[in-house]
Amino acid sequence: MRSRLPSLLNLLASILLLAGASSCRQGTGAQVVIYCAQDQEYAEPIFRDFTRATGIQVRAVYDSEAVKTVGLANRLLAERAHPQCDVFWSNEELRTRQLAARGVFRATNGWVAVGYRSRRIVIHTNLVSNATVPRTLEDLTNAVWRGKVALAYPLFGTTATHFLCLRQAWGEARWRTWCRALVANRPFLVDGNSLVVSLVGKGEATVGLTDSDDIADGQRERFPVMARPLGADSLLIPNTIGLVRGAPHPAAAQQLADYLQSRPVVARLIAARALEGFDAALVATPTLKVDWAKLLADLDAGTAELKNIFLRQ
Repeated sequence: MRSRLPSLLNLLASILLLAGASSCRQGTGAQVVIYCAQDQEYAEPIFRDFTRATGIQVRAVYDSEAVKTVGLANRLLAERAHPQCDVFWSNEELRTRQLAARGVFRATNGWVAVGYRSRRIVIHTNLVSNATVPRTLEDLTNAVWRGKVALAYPLFGTTATHFLCLRQAWGEARWRTWCRALVANRPFLVDGNSLVVSLVGKGEATVGLTDSDDIADGQRERFPVMARPLGADSLLIPNTIGLVRGAPHPAAAQQLADYLQSRPVVARLIAARALEGFDAALVATPTLKVDWAKLLADLDAGTAELKNIFLRQ
């Protein structure tokens, strides 16, 4: 009986050849690496759908609730000479602009703003009456709110951005007075905006300063919480999508970036209340207007003041 070993070897060689050809066809577009500050519960289903549509696998690195975009931004800066990431999906604007100024993104069409959320005062609806509800952020320093206000440490994420934008809008003296009065009013300082809503929802605090999507999450959990309307001291915070300069998978990065800013994906995030709308420029209510170039130039000084005032004991 003739040995079947040569036939089996030929078959194995054919399989390996086909596999190699398939790998060559896929090339570097077979995967894309994204550093993602958008909440994982919203991002992961979007990445799965992108993979189904394109065949490109998405490798996502997420932030932590405590440090939010700052940790991912620092990682991108550390890797600048040898990029490991293709796309940066941030849930706010300041760190993206900081990275762009440091040359982390492509020189042309390096990043784009996508949709928006907002910074809001959140109240416990059973503990705060319409007559006493704080109308402005400066109201949070009133004695009636002593020990009843919750906010995330303003050294990271959207809280830091909001505080720095207020510093620019109000001027240093007024802003510094407010920050110190806020600290003197003994607020709850916690690791993240979702914890702010949890404290208010459980009645441990009665008001807080947080993000609109975290308030929506609290309402889904049936907490008795409500957002105060937008005002002059509110901040609109777009998501941003950045394309990393020298990324290892540039073609796949462009495909993913285009997908994330597409109207159906943004509409999906709005439906989930991760975003509030498509375009912050269309919001009629006057909110904080930011000179980003000036804010970036003053970023180190502003951050140092925040650390000095809100340093954990």
